Amino acid sequence: MAADGSAPRFGLALRPMMVPKPQTRVLLLLAIASTAGLFAGLGTYTFTYAHGLSYFSNDPRACMNCHIMREQFDGWQKSPHHAVASCNDCHTPHDFIGKYLTKAENGYWHSKGFTLQDFHEPIMIRQKNVAVLQKNCVACHEQIVDGINTHPGNPQKMLDCLHCHRDVGHGPTR
Repeated sequence: MAADGSAPRFGLALRPMMVPKPQTRVLLLLAIASTAGLFAGLGTYTFTYAHGLSYFSNDPRACMNCHIMREQFDGWQKSPHHAVASCNDCHTPHDFIGKYLTKAENGYWHSKGFTLQDFHEPIMIRQKNVAVLQKNCVACHEQIVDGINTHPGNPQKMLDCLHCHRDVGHGPTR
């Protein structure tokens, strides 16, 4: 009922908002601050422990922060590409934004996989990253592959570089 005794205009009577007691508000703020602090602390510890800043560099040793990549690193050092290409040259897009978005996405999947131990062994490249690798192979070897690439600009129909040259970047593995 409205104050004048008539029916409410919109069918619902307005109820006063329930305002939590000051003690409840303080406890709620403490819980939120504690949770945020816990996540910030764990995130900072994990980032520091995992040498997180090293992943922003072009240093191939950063890829070896995870022991699982030791074999790939060792293979790369013995490969023909060792003198001319690092991990990022092949495995990330060459534009600034694409490079760091790919690094962030891969970082998420790598940290999830290693934390939960739910990665395939031996480690395998994801299909999305195969496309990046293929594009980079063609870009670097454009003069050589131009004559044999029957579908330029269409990565789905291009010859797959890895089909014949699987061991070029990392040398023979397993």
